[in-house]
Amino acid sequence: MAKRLTIMGLLLILVIGGLVGFNLFRQKMIAEFLAGNKPPPVPVETEIADLGAVPQTLTGIGSLVAARQVTIQPEVSGRIIKLFFESGNKIEADAPLLQMNDEPERADLASARAQASLAKVTLERASKLAQPGFTTQQTLDQARSELSQAEAQAARAQAIINQKLVRAPFTGVLGIRNVNLGQYLNPGDQIVTLTDLSQLYVNFTLPEQDRPVLVIGQKVQVTVDALPGRRFEAVLTAIEPRISPDTRTISLQATMDNPGQVLKPGMFIRAAVALPELPNQVTVAATALVNTLYGDSVFVVRPGEKDAQGKPVFTVSREPVKAGARFGNRVAITEGLKGGEQVIVSGQNKLMQGAAVIPQQGTILTPPATPPRQ
Repeated sequence: MAKRLTIMGLLLILVIGGLVGFNLFRQKMIAEFLAGNKPPPVPVETEIADLGAVPQTLTGIGSLVAARQVTIQPEVSGRIIKLFFESGNKIEADAPLLQMNDEPERADLASARAQASLAKVTLERASKLAQPGFTTQQTLDQARSELSQAEAQAARAQAIINQKLVRAPFTGVLGIRNVNLGQYLNPGDQIVTLTDLSQLYVNFTLPEQDRPVLVIGQKVQVTVDALPGRRFEAVLTAIEPRISPDTRTISLQATMDNPGQVLKPGMFIRAAVALPELPNQVTVAATALVNTLYGDSVFVVRPGEKDAQGKPVFTVSREPVKAGARFGNRVAITEGLKGGEQVIVSGQNKLMQGAAVIPQQGTILTPPATPPRQ
């Protein structure tokens, strides 16, 4: 029995040793195969990390408001007898809009002027009689009072006549007409809106933390969704002195010209307040930044050993970085790069640490445009 157990133990040891040896041999052969079959270098686009100034902006959202916009309303009541405008007309300042019936007021004006003329004659007569003492001072004062009352009545009648001819207070564009010929108007009825589109206000908000860096006169860049790709310049002209207790934001207003009147009041806008630039900052193309759960990084090209033909071999090193402000299609790197490094901006999706690459400038990974058919 002991001999059998010994033989079985030896056989088991031989089997286990064979399996372990086979696994070690297989791993060695795999390692040698992989070492001798490295993947070919990957073509990538690169650029040099620049040192330069980085613009700073504070961005907020808001809307456009006309610098001058009113709803035309009558000051007195009356029936419309003439209309001088149509909806959407562009009109000059002081141009007539509508005429209300003013015949009763013109009659009152004629009566007041006649009374004033009579009171003036009476006053002149009383003044001549007062010099030799043929009339009393009371009669003279009474004549002066009657003349003043008649002139006041004439002025009042003329003022009402002027109010019944409604005029535009400034140059602008009219909105939709809300009245018709023959309609009776009361004071405060809405006739039409008048908007001056030559200048607009940009009303927007920013967090209260930004208040210390805001100064009247700063430039504001405005973009609107209705006109993609276009940018407009404004100047910060007003800062609300009070912080909103509900939203913890501060209200701002910028003023801008509206050449061509392409912008309209009420449009949704994005405003960017320009701050002083940050000098000597490392910047790279935004496409160079690789975002992962562990943070941001970039692939830096490093020169390696030469190949069998004597050509230099380049490898990549993945460097963790800290991204700063973004502007246009570039991003500032606050930590991780010193400037002057050759970074990969395209083609890094399948790269690993130490991978061989062929760095080239230009858009080598962009397919060429299809030539037009002849």
